[in-house]
Amino acid sequence: MNLVARAIGPFSIPCFLIGVLFFAASLTPSLIPRNPEVQGILGGLVTALGYLLGQFIALVWRALDMPGLPKRLARGVTLLAAVLIVVFFLWVLSSSLIWQNDLREKMGMAPADALNLVRILVFAALTFALVFAMGRIVASFFRLVRARLYRVMPPRRANVVGLIVVAVVLVVVTRDGILDRVIAGLDTSYETAQALFEDAPPAPTDAWKTGSDASLIEWSEIGSPGRDFITSGPDADAISAFTGRPALDPIRVYVGRANGETPLERAELALAELKRQGAFERSVLIIASPTGTGWMDPGSHDPVEYMHNGDIATVAAQYSYLQSPLALVLETNTGLEQATALQDVVHGYWKTLPKNSRPRIYAHGLSLGAWSSMHATNLFRLLDDPIDGAFWAGPPFPSNFWNYVQNQRATGSPWVLPKIGDGSLIRYASHTADASEAVAEWGDMRIVFLQYSSDPVVFYDPASIWRAPPWMRDPPAEDMSEHFFFMPVVSQFQLALDMALSFGSPPGHGHAYYAQDYIAPWIQVTNPEGWTDSDTRRLKAHCDVGFQSGCSNDLR
Repeated sequence: MNLVARAIGPFSIPCFLIGVLFFAASLTPSLIPRNPEVQGILGGLVTALGYLLGQFIALVWRALDMPGLPKRLARGVTLLAAVLIVVFFLWVLSSSLIWQNDLREKMGMAPADALNLVRILVFAALTFALVFAMGRIVASFFRLVRARLYRVMPPRRANVVGLIVVAVVLVVVTRDGILDRVIAGLDTSYETAQALFEDAPPAPTDAWKTGSDASLIEWSEIGSPGRDFITSGPDADAISAFTGRPALDPIRVYVGRANGETPLERAELALAELKRQGAFERSVLIIASPTGTGWMDPGSHDPVEYMHNGDIATVAAQYSYLQSPLALVLETNTGLEQATALQDVVHGYWKTLPKNSRPRIYAHGLSLGAWSSMHATNLFRLLDDPIDGAFWAGPPFPSNFWNYVQNQRATGSPWVLPKIGDGSLIRYASHTADASEAVAEWGDMRIVFLQYSSDPVVFYDPASIWRAPPWMRDPPAEDMSEHFFFMPVVSQFQLALDMALSFGSPPGHGHAYYAQDYIAPWIQVTNPEGWTDSDTRRLKAHCDVGFQSGCSNDLR
C-alpha cells in the first residue's frame, strides 16, 4: 500500500473535484454526437486538466503567501463542494443520453440504445491514469532538477530556474517527438504516392484529356486524386442526355505535386495545358484549390458541369500528399503559395484576353482548398480586372478573409448563417439555405460561402478556452442542440474533438458536404444561362445524395 502511495504521490481531493466537475460538463452535447469510447477519452482528459488547473491555482496561492483555510473549515467546504458536484454530475448523467439522441435525431442518425456508463468510466479512468502518470513524471523531474539547483543557488531562484529548465526540456522533447512522427508520416505519404505513380492506370487515349500522350502533363506523376478528377465526371453524352441539347466534354486540368518542382512551375504548366485544350474559349473557367491530399470533391464539380452544358473548364494544382489535418498544421504555407501562384498565373493571362470573348472566371475550394483559394483571391490584385465570383465551402476557422466577412454580419443575423450588407456581393448557404434571398440583386461579383451550422472545422473557436463562441450565444440552428453548456477549458476540448469526428458525420452535417447542397450556390454564383427551378429539381434528383459521390452518368 505504501509502495502504491509513493508511486502515485500526493493526491489532492479538492483538485480531483474540479476534474469531476469538468467531467460532468463534458457529458453535455456539443456539435457532433459522441460514442461511449470517445466520451470516455474526453471525460478522462478534461478530468486531468481540471486536476491540473486546481494544482496550478494552489501553487499560485502558495506563491503569493495567501492564508489557508482552517482545517475544519476546509473540510466543510470540500464536503459541500463534493455534494454539489456529485448532484450536478448525476443530473447531467441522467440527461446525457437524451441530449445525445436528440442531436442524433437532428442529424438523421439512429438513436443510441444506452449510455454505456461503464464503458465511458473505463475509458475515462484509463485516460486520466495515463495523463496523471505523465504529470507525475514531469513533477518528479522538476523536483530532481530543483534539488540539484538547491546546491548552487537560493531556493526561490532554484524554483524559478528549475521550472524554466523543465519547460524547455518538455518543448524540445515534444517538438522532436512530433517532428519524428510527422517525418514518418511524410515518408509514408510520399512512398504511397510513388507507388501510385508506378502502378498508374493507363493514360487517357483522348488527346484532349490531361495526361494523354499529347498532354503537357505527365500522367504517371499526377497522382491518384488528380487522375480520379480527370477521368471521372460527366462527359458530353451524359450531359446532353440530361439537358436534351448538344453538349461539350468539360475540360479538367490537374497538375500533381510531382509534375513541377515549385508552385510557379506547376501553375505555368497548368496554364499551358489550359491553352492546349482551348479552356479560354469556354464560357466558364473555375480555378479550384484541392484539399490536403489533392482530392477534388465530385459532389461539387459534377453538378456545375451539367449546369453549363459542358461549356466549362476547371483547373487545379496539388500542393500536398498529406491528409487535411496534417496539411493544415504542416503545409499551410505550401497550400497558400500554390493557390496564389495558380490564380496569379491563370488570372494574369485571362486579363490579357478581350473582355467580350474570354470565359467568366471563378475561384473555388472546399475546406483547406477554400482557405488557400480565399488567400489567393487578393482583392487588391483584382481591382483593375476582377474575377466574376467565388464559391467557398467549409472554410476552416483560421481563414482570415472568412473571419473578416463573418465579423461584418448584420446585427441580429446568426453567426452560422449571417447576412452581409445588402447581399449584392456576399451571401451564405447551408443545408437549409440556398443563398437566393437578399435585399438587393447580385452585383458584378458574386461570392457564396457554404457552411453547415454543425461544422466544427468552420466554427471551432480557439478562444473557447475561456469564453463562449459567438454561435453559442445565438438560438441554436436546426441541427444544433438546445442544451449547449459552455464551460471554460471543457468546451474547447469538446470542439477540438468534434473536428476529428466531423468528417464522419451524416451528409449535410459536420464537415460532410455533398452534391445536393453545392447545386444552389453554384447556380447563384455562376448564373447558368436559361436555368430554371425545374432544372434545379431535376439535377438534384440526378445527383447522388451520398457524401463524396458527385453525379452519376445515367438519368434517374
